Amino acid sequence: MDSYTLFFTASLIGVGLYWFLFVLGSAEQKGKHAVHLSSGSISAEKVLDNYNQYSSFFRRPKEILETAEDKVPAFVDTFYNLVTDIYEWGWGQSFHFSPSIPGKSHREATRLHEEMVVDLLGSKPGDRVLDAGCGVGGPMRAIAAHSGANVVGITINEYQVKRARIHNKKAGLDGLCQVITGNFLSMPFDNDSFDAAYSIEATCHAPKLEEVYAEIFRVLEPGGMYVSYEWVTTELYDNGDADHVEIVQGIERGDALPGLRSYRDIAEIARKVGFEVVKEKDLAKPPAKPWWSRLKMGKVAYWRNHILVSVLSWIGIAPQGTVDVHEMLCKTAVYLTEGGETEIFTPMYMILCRKPESVKSS
Repeated sequence: MDSYTLFFTASLIGVGLYWFLFVLGSAEQKGKHAVHLSSGSISAEKVLDNYNQYSSFFRRPKEILETAEDKVPAFVDTFYNLVTDIYEWGWGQSFHFSPSIPGKSHREATRLHEEMVVDLLGSKPGDRVLDAGCGVGGPMRAIAAHSGANVVGITINEYQVKRARIHNKKAGLDGLCQVITGNFLSMPFDNDSFDAAYSIEATCHAPKLEEVYAEIFRVLEPGGMYVSYEWVTTELYDNGDADHVEIVQGIERGDALPGLRSYRDIAEIARKVGFEVVKEKDLAKPPAKPWWSRLKMGKVAYWRNHILVSVLSWIGIAPQGTVDVHEMLCKTAVYLTEGGETEIFTPMYMILCRKPESVKSS
C-alpha cells in the first residue's frame, strides 16, 4: 500500500470515527452524542451489576405483583438510569411511539401525536397541566409550545429531570415547563390543583393502574380532563398461545413493566376511581399506519449502533454493561415489532376522562 492510499484510508476512517462519536447525536435532535453515553445516576462501575439485578427482577413480570410490588418504582428508576442516554441518542427526546404518517418524518409524526393531547384536553394559555411520567420532556415541550399552557412534569428518575431542564432551557420553554423528581403514585401536589393532565405511555410502569389513576384524579380540579396513551394487549391476544405469551413477556422484560394489561381493563379502572370516561380508542388501528415501522427501518441502525457501543465500552468511554443494556433494547425492539405485526399489542390505547364537576378531593 503506497503512502497516498494509506493516508486516504486513514483519513476516511478518521472522518468516519469523528462522525460516529461527535456528530451522530439524537435521532431527532442533537443533544446527546455517542461519546457522552452514561448510566444516569448510577456510577459507571455499578452499571453491569444494576443491569443484572434489573434483568433478574423483571424476568417473570406477572409474579412481581404477588411478591415484590413495592420494589417496582426502584427498578423502574434503575431502568431509566440505564436506558435514558441510549434512548435519547438513538430515538430522540420523546420516549414513545406514534403512527407513521405518509409524507411526514418520524419527528413530525411524533409532534402531531403529542399535539393531539392539547386538542383532546382543550388546553389553553394560563392552564396548569400535569405530565405524569414526563421522561426527558419531549412531549411536554411540544404540548407547552402548541397550547401556551404551563406544564408540570413528574418523573421518578432524577437524571431525566436534569436532562429535561437542560432541553427546556435550550428550547426557550423553561418559563412554561417545570420538571420535578417524584413518584406518580404519590405526588407532592395539592388536591384539585391542575386544570388538566396527561400521560403518554408512562402509566404502564405502575404495578396497579388504579393507584396512579386515583392520584391523578386527586390532583385534578373538578371538571378537569385527563388523557392517557396506554400500553395494552388487544382483543387478538390469546394467553393460551405460546407465541403470544413470549412476545408479551419479551416486551415486559425489556421495558420495565410489571405486567401488561388488557385494553378491556382501562375504562373499568378509570371509572372505579371516579372518572367519567369520555372516549376510548386504539390509535394504532387503521387508517393509522404501523407505529412499528420505525423499529423495522431502524434494524441496520440498531446493529451499527451496537457495534459502536461495543467499541466505546471496550476502550472505556461507555460504562461496562452498556453493551448488555443496548443488546436488551435491540431484542425488545424485535418483540415490539412482532407485537405490532400480530396486532396483539398496542402502545397507544387512548382513554379520555373527566373528573365530575361535583367532586372535590378531600
